Amino acid sequence: MHSLPWTQRAILDAFDATRASTPHLPAIEVAKRLSISEGELQAARLGRDVITLPLTPHALAERFHRLGRVRALTRSRHAVLEQEGSYPVLRGSSQAGLLLDPGGLDLRLHFSQWHWSCLIRDRLADGEGGHQERFSLQIFDRYGRALHKLFSLEPWPLKEWQQLEALGSERMPAFTQLAKPASRPLPSAPGLAADWMAMSDVHQFFALLKRHGLSRREANALMEGRYTRSLTTSALEQTLSQACENAMPLMLFVASPGCVQIRSGRVPPPLRRRGWLNLFGEGFTLHLDDAGIDEVWQVHKPNRDGGVTSLEAFDAEGELILQLYAQRSEGQPERPDWRELLRRLGEREAAA
Repeated sequence: MHSLPWTQRAILDAFDATRASTPHLPAIEVAKRLSISEGELQAARLGRDVITLPLTPHALAERFHRLGRVRALTRSRHAVLEQEGSYPVLRGSSQAGLLLDPGGLDLRLHFSQWHWSCLIRDRLADGEGGHQERFSLQIFDRYGRALHKLFSLEPWPLKEWQQLEALGSERMPAFTQLAKPASRPLPSAPGLAADWMAMSDVHQFFALLKRHGLSRREANALMEGRYTRSLTTSALEQTLSQACENAMPLMLFVASPGCVQIRSGRVPPPLRRRGWLNLFGEGFTLHLDDAGIDEVWQVHKPNRDGGVTSLEAFDAEGELILQLYAQRSEGQPERPDWRELLRRLGEREAAA
C-alpha cells in the first residue's frame, strides 16, 4: 500500500475507519463525510477489493440475466428503490436498454450516461463473529454518481460473477465535478399546449421536452390548469396511504440519470423511520426522504387509451425524485379508481 498516491491512501484509511465503526453505513454516506463522490470512493479501492470492468455498457447489461438472484438498487437524489429478483434478458439498442419484467426487475437503461462500471468484493460481518464476502456490480456516471447497483444474493458467487471478475483491470476512471444548473425564469413555449394535446403515447413526452427546450418541471408549470395541477408536498404520502388502504396496485418510478427502475404491484402502508418515509414490501423497499420534496404535480398525458395520470415529486433543484402511476398494461385504459383517488385528493387540498 506504500506505493499508492497519498490521496488514494487517505481515502482508503478513512473508508476503513468508517466501516469499522459503522459497518452498515451506505457508501454514499461515507463519500459525503469525505466530501468526495461515491465513484471516487470506490475507485480509491482499486487493486484491493474493487476492479474496473472493461466492457461496453450494452455488453455488460447483456450479462445481467446470468448473474442469478440479486438485490437491484436505483436512487434519485431523495429516493431509493431496492428490489430482489433476477434480471430478464436485455432488449433494446446500444443506446437504450430494456429489461422488461413488470412486477419484477423492470428497468430502462440510458447507456450514454454510463461512465465507469466496477465489481466490488466486500467483506461483511455475518452477525456470528465471522465475515462473509459479497459481490456487487456498480455503475457510475462521469460525475461519480451511482446510476445502478446490483448485489448478489447467491450463497456463493456463480461462475458468471467469477468470469466477470476475471475480466477486471485496475484502470482508474477519471471523474469531473458536477456543476449545479443555473436557475432561470420560467420560459415561454409557444405551441406547447398543442403538442401536448397531440401526444398519442407517453414516450413522446421526452421529444416534446427536447423540442421546446424545457425541463420536466418547467413543462408542468407551463401547463398548470390544463394538463397539470400543483399539489402540496404531503400529497405523495397521502396517495401512498390511500392506495394501500384501497389495495390499488401502483407503479413506482425511481430514476438516476442512467437508469429508471420500476416497481409494480400493491404497496404496504408507509412507515416513517429516522425522518424518512418507507415502504417495506415483500422483495422490495422504497426509502423516500420526503423532507427534500419541494413540489408535487399531478400530470395528465394523452395517449391512445384515454390518457394516463401521474404524481411527480421534485426537489428544490428541479430533479425528479419519484413518479407514481396506477398499474396498468399497455393498451388498457387508466383505472377509474386511481382517477377518483386523485380527484378526491385535489378536493381535500382545495378545502384545506
